Amino acid sequence: MHDKPSGDSCESASTNADQDIQDQGVVLAQVLAIYPAQLRLLELVREITAGSSDFAERDQVERAVGDLVGVGLLFSCDGAVLPTRAALRFNEILGEGS
Repeated sequence: MHDKPSGDSCESASTNADQDIQDQGVVLAQVLAIYPAQLRLLELVREITAGSSDFAERDQVERAVGDLVGVGLLFSCDGAVLPTRAALRFNEILGEGS
């Protein structure tokens, strides 16, 4: 562990943060694209990962959902995942800007 150059941990953290943001974008885009239809978390994971049984892929989606719930862009209740009013409004704003 001490043999690694000191910059490696910063680069890795940045890469992980970048991947988390990318994962969140994929999840949010998918939830917004199917709205007003709704998916349960397991269905969303299956759809985004193309049914993969790889733990890491499923975990990425589940973490992204949790992060988006935490910042108020998704709402999750009884396994259903829905965009919040803030996410819907942001999507409207993006649509009007194009």
